[in-house]
Amino acid sequence: MSKIFKYQQPFLLENGKCLPEFHLVYSTFGTLNKEKDNVVWIFHALTANDNPLEWWPGLVGKGFLFTPDKYFIVCVNTPGSCYGSISPLDKNPETGSPYYHDFPWFTTRDMIKAYQLLKKELGISTVKIGIGGSMGGQQLLEWAIEEPSLFEHIIPIATNAKHSAWGIAFNASQRMCIENDVTWKEKHAEAGIEGLKVARGIALISYRNHDTYTDMQQGITSETASLPVHEQIFRAETYQKYQGEKLAKRFNAFSYYFLSRGMDSHNLGRNRISVESALKIITAKTLVIGISSDILFPIQEQIFIAKHIPNGKYEIIDSLYGHDGFLLEYEQIEKVINPFLGE
Repeated sequence: MSKIFKYQQPFLLENGKCLPEFHLVYSTFGTLNKEKDNVVWIFHALTANDNPLEWWPGLVGKGFLFTPDKYFIVCVNTPGSCYGSISPLDKNPETGSPYYHDFPWFTTRDMIKAYQLLKKELGISTVKIGIGGSMGGQQLLEWAIEEPSLFEHIIPIATNAKHSAWGIAFNASQRMCIENDVTWKEKHAEAGIEGLKVARGIALISYRNHDTYTDMQQGITSETASLPVHEQIFRAETYQKYQGEKLAKRFNAFSYYFLSRGMDSHNLGRNRISVESALKIITAKTLVIGISSDILFPIQEQIFIAKHIPNGKYEIIDSLYGHDGFLLEYEQIEKVINPFLGE
C-alpha cells in the first residue's frame, strides 16, 4: 500500500530554485526488525513506480530473493514521476496552477536529498542492501557517496557514474520529439502526448539491441503477409507503435521530459574532485552488475564503477534483451547476488 511523505518546508534544488514544499509517494513491505538492520532500499528506473512487486516480480515478494518475510523493503516513487510524488502536473503552491513546463526538475542528487528526509521520518539509520538499475542505480551510487556509512551492501545494475554523451543524445532526441509535438506548449495533462509516443520508440531501440529485434520482431505482420509488397507492414514497425501507445496510456510527456533531464544531470564528480575520487568515498560492499548486450549502459561503464570503488566487484550477465535485461533476467541476477550477500 502506497504512503505519502509530506515535507512542508523550503527545499533547495541544485539549480538554485526553491520548492516551498514537496511530497513523495513510497511503499514499504515487511517489518523493520528490533535491531533496524534488515532494510532493503530499492530504486526504480525512469518510468516505473514505488511498487517493485509489479515491475520486479521475480526478485521482490514472498518466496523471492527480497522477501518481506525477512526484509523491510522500501521503494520511493522518483520526484518528477507521474505515480504520486511531486510532479509537473501538481499544483504549484505559489501560483495555484499546475507547474507544467515550469516544473523545477530534480537532479539525481536532489532526489537523494529528498529521500534522506524520508529515511529520517522512517527511523532508518542503516540500510542492509541498496539496489537499483539504470536511473535507479544512478541514485543509489549518489546516495552511497553522500552517506558512506548508511549502506552495508550496494548493488547498482546496468548503470553508470556519469551519464554518457551517448545516453544524453538518446534522451535529447526523445525530448526533441516531445518539443516538436504541436500541442507541447499547451498547458494541459495531454500536451505532447503524440511526441511522447515517438520518444518511446527511440528509447526502446536503446533498451534493446539488434539481436532482440532480429529474434523477436523479424518479418511482416501476418495480417498483411498476403498483400502486395507496398501494402505490407513490418512487425518491427507495429511493435514500435504499440510500445508508444502503451506508455502514453500510463505516463505523460511532462514527467518523461523532466525525468530524462534529471538522468542527464547524473555526474558523481560534479562539485567533487572527480568521478574517480567520488567513487572512492563509497565504503559499502559493492557488487556492480552489467549486461553484455546493453548498448545504452555498456559494460565498460559498470567495470569503471567497480574499479574505482574500494574492493568493488562486478559481474556480467548475458541477455538477449539488452538494457531491459535488468528487469527480466531474475534468475541470473539472483544467481550472482546470492554469493555476494553470503560473503
